[in-house]
Amino acid sequence: MKIKDLNKKYDALQKTYGDGNLASIYNGGCENNPDYCFIFMNPTGRNIASEKSWKGRRSPWLGTKNIWKLFYELNLLDEDIYKEIQKRKAQEWDEVFADLVYENVERKRYFITNLGKCTQVDARGLPDSVYREYLDLLFEEIDIIKPKKIIVFGNQVSSIFLKQKISVSQCRKKSYGITINKKEYDVYPVYYPVGNGMRNMDKVIEDLKYILH
Repeated sequence: MKIKDLNKKYDALQKTYGDGNLASIYNGGCENNPDYCFIFMNPTGRNIASEKSWKGRRSPWLGTKNIWKLFYELNLLDEDIYKEIQKRKAQEWDEVFADLVYENVERKRYFITNLGKCTQVDARGLPDSVYREYLDLLFEEIDIIKPKKIIVFGNQVSSIFLKQKISVSQCRKKSYGITINKKEYDVYPVYYPVGNGMRNMDKVIEDLKYILH
């Protein structure tokens, strides 16, 4: 199975759990044993690719700025790409530039995805039950790409993914084990670095520099 084979399932779930006027956002980056897999919560309408008229890739964080600053600080994004991202307004992103960004992600050998692919119009909170509807599909993603390390962002995503109560403030730089299709992976919960989580950006960078070393 290829990673894109899951997209139809995500599109079906979008009709149930996402905004009907928006498209599902999938994933992107290195799909062959990446060094790192970064797992966020769920996409919002701020992603330019969530518009149904968008003809290009539907990958996380297209048309946004803040998360790319994190990857740049971690030396996971080239400076010229980062500067161009910071210059562009959301509507100035196009399919060609989106591919250029993710070609850089692929070269840096990491993969970006969300636990939930159900795009919402804004950053409203979603119940655990919705995220759990996506968990088995996320495990399939991981089984396909087989990353060396997995980073999960925030208490909610970390707790659902690891199937135990997680407080990221209590387990900084700590790894947890998870077995997916008989293969073991190291999982690192960290603070969520977007929205209200921007106040924890320094901690996120500090922890990730340690984890990715």
